[in-house]
Amino acid sequence: MDFSIPKDLVDYLAKIDAFVQAEIKPLQAQDDNERFFDHRREWARTDFDNDGLPRPEWEALLEKAKALADKAGFFRFSLPKEFGGQGGGNLWMAVIREHLATQGLGLHNDLQNEHSVVGNFPFIVMLRDFGTQEQKEKFIRGSLDRKIRVTFGLTEPHHGSDATHMESRAVRETRDGVAGWLINGEKMWTTGMHTASHCCLFARTSGEDGDAKGITAFLVPANSPGVKVEEYMWTFNMPTDHPRVSFTNVWVPESAMFGQIDRGLALAQAFVHENRIRQAASSLGAAAYCVNESVKYANQRKPFGKPLSVNQGIQFPLVELATQIEMLRLLIRKTAWEMDSMPHPEVEKRLSDKVSMCNYWANRLCCEAADRAMQVHGGIGYSRHKAFEHIYRHHRRYRITEGSEEIQMRKVAGYLFGFMGPHKRA
Repeated sequence: MDFSIPKDLVDYLAKIDAFVQAEIKPLQAQDDNERFFDHRREWARTDFDNDGLPRPEWEALLEKAKALADKAGFFRFSLPKEFGGQGGGNLWMAVIREHLATQGLGLHNDLQNEHSVVGNFPFIVMLRDFGTQEQKEKFIRGSLDRKIRVTFGLTEPHHGSDATHMESRAVRETRDGVAGWLINGEKMWTTGMHTASHCCLFARTSGEDGDAKGITAFLVPANSPGVKVEEYMWTFNMPTDHPRVSFTNVWVPESAMFGQIDRGLALAQAFVHENRIRQAASSLGAAAYCVNESVKYANQRKPFGKPLSVNQGIQFPLVELATQIEMLRLLIRKTAWEMDSMPHPEVEKRLSDKVSMCNYWANRLCCEAADRAMQVHGGIGYSRHKAFEHIYRHHRRYRITEGSEEIQMRKVAGYLFGFMGPHKRA
């Protein structure tokens, strides 16, 4: 049994660090780009007079960093080689994501925008597994060239975790001799709609409310007649690119159907495990950053003439967090390693509970670590001159959006009590 990181992975981390030092940090230092990361960050990033949307110059900077990372060969690391990637597995991605988040807030890694010099591409994996040849050629190439952007339309104003009860409907309709579908409905948290070319929209095409079967996915052009952004939802961490979007008598041809008819939920579940384990690793890294910074500060700060770190009131809460970080790191890496050892469909059958454990606990741990870092740092920790409030506000979101804690705990319970998984009772 060997718990050490493979040498080639250690070497790869060093290459990423050298790239960040040589190209990303100088870019962050240019033209007062630091305003997007220092105490001004929320205001620098947000156009409060334009629905709270991201400022174009902020998004342009992220695109420039991604282009540099792509040119250097890091950005597509996780993609299959056929798409210009290196086929990076879950273990490597977990270690890389944790490593980048441990370094704190910066242009190298800013998860408020799911931005990183090592990208995550759940939609491309969906296209690979479910798209037609025509869709693969159009959307995969367009997405990688950053000329096509597809949003995700699953959640609705009245339905989140209960997606099988969605109210959006699609019915067959032929126009001008072309077979197609007429779609009506409304979606929430359709992230990125302000720059999207398409929305991957889920609608019921058959069956009854609550049926898993009967939901179909469609690739709907964002400029289709009847598609309307109703409002952008302002959030705990701004800027926002999360709108409520209505689809009123939106017609699409048969070729817009994505995956099998009535089997759309399989697409929604296709990338959840990879996404959750990588996001858990990022939350773990951010938690470690908060603890490391707190230890450093406690050793330097000398109230009443002695280091803050000599007080057990400071030591013990950080000890508990550090202990949880060590334990969770082992579970994340073990789970990621096991995921790499089996076909994707087997992950759902055999490991889904472990992935959920990693994700919900990492998100909660990160919030606790950020909160403790604020407390240890006192007034300066509460200020925007430290990254802790930003980390807390962003990672608090993950306790809801990556499958809520309660949904993931229910998955673990299902495995534990034999309602699902390898020990399912007859």
